[in-house]
Amino acid sequence: MCFKEKSQSIKVHLKKKEIKNQLKNFTINFGPQHPAAHGVLRLILELSGEVVVRADPHIGLLHRGTEKLIEYKTVLQALPYFDRLDYVSMMAQEHTYTLAVEKLCGIYVNKKIQLIRMLFCELTRILNHLLAVGCHAMDVGAMTPFLWAFEEREKLMGFYEQVSGARMHAAYIVPGGLSTDFPIQLLSEIKEFAQEFPEFLVNVERMLTNNPIWKERLIDVGIVTSKQALEWGFSGVMLRSAGISWDLRKNMPYDCYDNFVFTIPVGTNGDCYDRYLQRIQEMIQSTRLIVQIIDLLETDFFDNSNIKAGPHKKNTKTYMEVLIEHFKDSAGSFPLNIGETYTATEAPKGEFGVYLIGNGVTNPFRCKIKAPGFGHLQALNEMCKGHLLADVVTIIGTQDIVFGEVDR
Repeated sequence: MCFKEKSQSIKVHLKKKEIKNQLKNFTINFGPQHPAAHGVLRLILELSGEVVVRADPHIGLLHRGTEKLIEYKTVLQALPYFDRLDYVSMMAQEHTYTLAVEKLCGIYVNKKIQLIRMLFCELTRILNHLLAVGCHAMDVGAMTPFLWAFEEREKLMGFYEQVSGARMHAAYIVPGGLSTDFPIQLLSEIKEFAQEFPEFLVNVERMLTNNPIWKERLIDVGIVTSKQALEWGFSGVMLRSAGISWDLRKNMPYDCYDNFVFTIPVGTNGDCYDRYLQRIQEMIQSTRLIVQIIDLLETDFFDNSNIKAGPHKKNTKTYMEVLIEHFKDSAGSFPLNIGETYTATEAPKGEFGVYLIGNGVTNPFRCKIKAPGFGHLQALNEMCKGHLLADVVTIIGTQDIVFGEVDR
């Protein structure tokens, strides 16, 4: 080999070495405009080929400072903010906030009110899971369950509209009771829905549960062990699918849940498939609860008792003073007692908590919200690592994230 050829060979070798040293993982944006991002989630994905090396979630595009806004509102003025947090589980959010206010004010509501609240919380759980399963199926590639689910959701939103006048942001469960009385004819409509709904779930399961493509896309994807679920502070479906039986309706009962018969489904593998099955089973249990609640309302408790409880015993003497007090109560301007409370309920997505501090005035001194989706999102990197890019969509779908509560 002559000197010229040798020199050229060395240059080619050095060029190849330089190119090799410059190789790095590919970085892409997933969202916030992606329809499978379930809101304004921006993921920065680091990929080696199609394999996820790192998933970095960026949030804040929806942030309005809800907690700070609530501190400048009266108790009733603050209520509509909770409808707009998890805007798929509206009445469940109202319920938690209402229980926190009632605890701080020393308000006790009758059993009729508690049963109606429970009825709509379970309808809301079904409303949430229908969207979760339907949208998840569509994200993975199955269109039909999505259309079926939205047909059932229309019926539920019709129930919302009959009691509150609104299909979504109901502002129905309020401190002291309910905003309007419950129309008695609605009970038979809800009962009819509860009797027909299991057949709908059977059809969904026929299409998905044993479908080989569906199973291939979900089984062993996004596995979360029970140890990891506890360390990350998971709750709801994300916790129970990992094998831990924890549900606030059973473990720390509120309202009348301890008087009803229902079971808590628990998963084994902690993967996307388990989380899908979990939501199907929870809808079955919610239907079971709805039938029991309606039976009780129809037989014993649908009396003429008031649907609003006053926060204070009236000590006024004149008609005008009574009228002023009534106006204040109706406007939600009654004062919160000095003290603090953390109140949590089993919302459809997990433990939803409200921490309130009262200092004797009509607006909360402090309000902090614990949203389950925010805690679940922190684990997205670990859940996606080592999976393919297409699996990221599956994992986000089974986390059931809604950005109203994540960003606040």
